[in-house]
Amino acid sequence: MRKIHLIPAVIAILGAMLACNLPSTTPNQQNPDAILTAAALTVQAQLAANNTPTSVPAVNTPTFTPIPLSTFTPIPLSTLTPVPSATATSGCDKALFVTDVTYPDNTVVGSGVAFTKTWRLQNTGSCSWTPAYALVFVSGTMMSGPTVQAMTGNVNPGQTVDVSVNLQSPSSSGTYTGTWGLRNSSGVIFTHFYVQIVVNNSSAFSVTHVGFNVTGSCPNFNFKVTITTNGAGTVNLHRVFSSGIDTSPRTLVFSGAGNQTINYGPVYFGVAHSSEWTDIYIDSPNHQQFGRATFSCP
Repeated sequence: MRKIHLIPAVIAILGAMLACNLPSTTPNQQNPDAILTAAALTVQAQLAANNTPTSVPAVNTPTFTPIPLSTFTPIPLSTLTPVPSATATSGCDKALFVTDVTYPDNTVVGSGVAFTKTWRLQNTGSCSWTPAYALVFVSGTMMSGPTVQAMTGNVNPGQTVDVSVNLQSPSSSGTYTGTWGLRNSSGVIFTHFYVQIVVNNSSAFSVTHVGFNVTGSCPNFNFKVTITTNGAGTVNLHRVFSSGIDTSPRTLVFSGAGNQTINYGPVYFGVAHSSEWTDIYIDSPNHQQFGRATFSCP
């Protein structure tokens, strides 16, 4: 059969096909990497011939110097000094007005008459009133009184004291008021009181002053009282003791302006470690309590 002669032909065809697909080892066929290397060397040689640097210079990258932000200094807020809260008057400096010892309100006084106004006050605070405290003029009519008058001694809590100023009535008729106060050592005025007089140019008769002079020793004292008026008239008066006892009235007749003196004594006031006082009250024409004499037996 003819089939047997086909086998050598098929083998020959397969061999030719395989030969076409095998890698060529022909010397003229070069490796791609070798081709790239040669190209690079050629470029390098050409650059060298033209004195061109073989390496590409580095691009100068501009140096970035950051612009510093301005140092922020915070603006300080105004320092607020807290305003001290208003506080109620402390219990240190307090006073109680007790009475007008002399020249109660609306006392009639002649024009241009010198007189002494006295107030009785009680220290109701917790601090003593020392000579650093003062009686001061506050407002109204000054009546020739002092602007400032220092306390003459200590007034301890609970004690009473008579404070006085020497004044002179105005020359014109009318009602005049002057307000005074007590000022502490810090310059704070903590209480007020006033004097109010009625000036009568017709020189209505009145008692203008009562003075005391105490002599003697414990337990018996002598004292005399001097009554001053601004004209002629009759004066009725009586003594008032610290014990509350009043004496029988006395009558003095004045033929003109001037002084009269009453002597009292000896009067027993002697109780060891005690203090007593006596006042003169003018029943007429003033209806006014004047002055005070104090007796003590230490």
